[in-house]
Amino acid sequence: MTTIRPVSKADADAVTAIYAHHVLHGTGTFDIDPPTAAHWRDRIADILARGWPFLVAEREGRVLGYAYAAQFRDRAAYRASCEDSIYIAEEARGSGVGTMLLGALIAAAPAAGFREMVAVVGGPEPASVALHGKLGFREVGRLHDIGEKFGRSLDVLFLQRTL
Repeated sequence: MTTIRPVSKADADAVTAIYAHHVLHGTGTFDIDPPTAAHWRDRIADILARGWPFLVAEREGRVLGYAYAAQFRDRAAYRASCEDSIYIAEEARGSGVGTMLLGALIAAAPAAGFREMVAVVGGPEPASVALHGKLGFREVGRLHDIGEKFGRSLDVLFLQRTL
């Protein structure tokens, strides 16, 4: 059975591995080089210290994915708007883990003071667009040819929903 729980420092290595796969093989993130486990330990600590939700999906002791919400932009006027980040381990894609994680993140975000959630989808990755659409996000904008990865020009799609 898959469970959703808050992230812990002990999850940093699993989060690092999941994200590294997406960096090296996908266009959902525009990172080119995977961040280190130390980076992820710091990122986890920062998000939790701010009271923002960071969740993992776990089955039989194995982390299958993670999702977190962070303030959409740094400026104070954005304090009630968050951007979600969600990444699923390759072996768990298509299993419903993403729906469980994003649903739990949407439910948790208002307690952190957020009232709007934005997804910034690189590529745009079709699975991420479908997942967000399934959970009530609507397309609100697109930046054309804004990134380049794997020798191709990439768009960024903005999706939004009220919490």
